[in-house]
Amino acid sequence: MLQKLRDKTSGWIATVILGLLIIPFAFVGIEQYLGQRTDTSVARIDAPPTWWPSAPSWWPVSVFWTHEKIGVDEFRNRFEQERQQRRAQQGEAFDARAFESADNKRAILDSLIDARVQEIAAQRQGLVVSNAMVQKAIMDVPGFQVDGKFNYDRYKLALASLAPPQSERQFEENVRDDLQRSLLAVGVGSSNFVTSAEMDRLLRLMGEQRDVALLMLPPPAADTAAVSAAEIQQWYDTHTAQFRAPEMVEIEFVEVDGSKLPAVAPADDAALRQRYEQEKNRFVEAEQRLASHILVRVDEKADAAAQKAAEEKAKRLAEQAKAQGADFAALARANSDDTGSQATGGDLGWVSKGMMVAPFENALFAMQAGEVSGPVKSEFGWHVIQLREVKTGAQESFEQARETLAREQAEADRDRAISEFTSRLVDLTLKNPTSLAPSAREMNLPLQKLGPFSRANAQGIAANPAVQRVAFSEDAIQDGNISDPIEIAPGHSVLLRVTAHTPERAQPLAQVREQVIAAVRADRAAKAARKDAEALVARVNGGETLDAIAASKQLPPPQVLPGVPRGAPVPDASVAHAIFAVPAPAEGKVSAGHAALPNGAIVLFAVNKVTPGDLATLPPQQREMLQQQIAQVGGGDDVRALVNALRKRVKVEVVEQNL
Repeated sequence: MLQKLRDKTSGWIATVILGLLIIPFAFVGIEQYLGQRTDTSVARIDAPPTWWPSAPSWWPVSVFWTHEKIGVDEFRNRFEQERQQRRAQQGEAFDARAFESADNKRAILDSLIDARVQEIAAQRQGLVVSNAMVQKAIMDVPGFQVDGKFNYDRYKLALASLAPPQSERQFEENVRDDLQRSLLAVGVGSSNFVTSAEMDRLLRLMGEQRDVALLMLPPPAADTAAVSAAEIQQWYDTHTAQFRAPEMVEIEFVEVDGSKLPAVAPADDAALRQRYEQEKNRFVEAEQRLASHILVRVDEKADAAAQKAAEEKAKRLAEQAKAQGADFAALARANSDDTGSQATGGDLGWVSKGMMVAPFENALFAMQAGEVSGPVKSEFGWHVIQLREVKTGAQESFEQARETLAREQAEADRDRAISEFTSRLVDLTLKNPTSLAPSAREMNLPLQKLGPFSRANAQGIAANPAVQRVAFSEDAIQDGNISDPIEIAPGHSVLLRVTAHTPERAQPLAQVREQVIAAVRADRAAKAARKDAEALVARVNGGETLDAIAASKQLPPPQVLPGVPRGAPVPDASVAHAIFAVPAPAEGKVSAGHAALPNGAIVLFAVNKVTPGDLATLPPQQREMLQQQIAQVGGGDDVRALVNALRKRVKVEVVEQNL
């Protein structure tokens, strides 16, 4: 038998078949080999060639595709940057657990993908970032500037302070890459514009006012009809989110409240005197200078001729002020452009360091009493300064500073006592991290318990955002260990441990049956009320007045409101929205509608007049500013539409396990 098999597999036909089988197995083997290699990307972006947008992605055509990757390091750097920005913006409200969610990671990754797709498109369109653009971007960074101008030494120092430090070439390449990614978006976004006709129409709509009559209909009658089992099941099945029990926790905790700790003994005079000698420079009254000035105002953006003319005028005034017997106050009243001090002869009162702009302050504190300066340039123009008197700083005696020293020392001693007490408590919890009771007994603190509570119904310390972040954190729930001290107020902190946890869950129908029945009945009552209101609207549009409807239903007469502006809460924002959603009435007619209030009552209304906004009421400068803002919003919409279109032209594969 073996000989027969050998004979049948040695012919040319068998050789061909074997060769055909080897090819797919070879490719499968290569693919498996490549797939087994470590993939350090979080997303892969593949774009077809521009000359064949519908090109297939399989080999050998795939060699013409553009292949880009977003690496793990790039994603993590962007993720940490976003974390720092949100923590700075939100402060105590920052929720680290929510930030680490999968949805948030995907959102940040999507922003990186959007930027990379734009970069690919910009490169394909031949958009290039020039050296001049990179140079301008760097020179415009405020952190690289001194007195509003680029400073090379500050630039080098800032690059050396980065983590990790960067060379000038590395930083410039990073800036170039950022500009390349944003080049397309900036170009598209800045190309949007709003025509004068569009602006006129928008202003007429924004400033529109409507004369309206309102008739308050009573809340719908309670629905007491029976609810069938089928209705109950259907409502429960289609509104499952309404009947979910929230996540709940139970905690035990101890409080460290500085105000309840034993009082710290006050410092004696010897300790206070020692501190006074060590910090003597703090108790020196700041030097003050009594000054007047004459301002020759000139805009920083004025041309060279205007700048020169202002400087020459300031020089002439300085010469006049320095002349024997000159009356500086009279010169200031006659020539100063500072409306705040002109009437008082340029008097600025007593000036301390930090009160004036730097050029003015530097000149003033370099002068001698009775001296008049030459022209001093600032962002406001040219100043001629008169120093009338100098009040040197005076050293406060120990007796004068004693009250301040005693208060500060008491606060420092109290903070130290709280810190030492908390440190001893933390040391004890580290010895037994799964129970607070031993540590509480040792420190003579009451062990308190709270819960079960959810994020929504928490009370007491559990309502504190910082406490909730820890109590509902994955680490606290899974490990069951005692937390680090959580500060809820200055000198007041808590340490807690989660003792029980119930995840969010669907409540069984039997448990929420009465709630479902109530919801079904409320829905039926609301639908019946809307149906009645729609019938009344039809009657009004058919010619019947609101007064007649009010009389037929024995209701108070309608309320007439002339000139209601857009957005006015009359009596509720939803009603105002409905009033401006109905079409303008025809001549001699009304345009009726209805809207529901939060309590279930319905407002029936009739619009009888529409007055467009008056274009003349908006000053030209405000109109121009608004027009620019609207163009920016439209530009943002254009960029989002462009990015969405570009995303559809590429293939994006996210490596979930690397997020």
